[in-house]
Amino acid sequence: MGEAIPQSSDKELLLWFLRRRRCFQVHNNSMLPHLQPGENILVNLKAYVKTQPRLGDVVLAQHPHKFDLLIVKRVAAIHEDGSCFLQGDNLAFSEDSRSFGFVLPEQILGQVTSRFL
Repeated sequence: MGEAIPQSSDKELLLWFLRRRRCFQVHNNSMLPHLQPGENILVNLKAYVKTQPRLGDVVLAQHPHKFDLLIVKRVAAIHEDGSCFLQGDNLAFSEDSRSFGFVLPEQILGQVTSRFL
């Protein structure tokens, strides 16, 4: 299990207002206890334009097999080719890389920066 996701600061809210963050809603239990179903998150969609995800980052990604599904997972491993092994914090309820394998860099859409209450 990884670190908690912080609540949105004034700076994060300003970045959201300026459209530098996007708001998404969590829909399942895969990131409990850090993210609750129904909770909103702010995502930096430009976080990985010039850099790669780091171990422990919580990311928004496109599901590799269900192209209309967005998922929120934590980066658990990074392959030398840049693909990431993503896992939910709640392993008992998470469909993640344990079932669908590594996620390509272009499928990682952004970094979750905070919880938006």
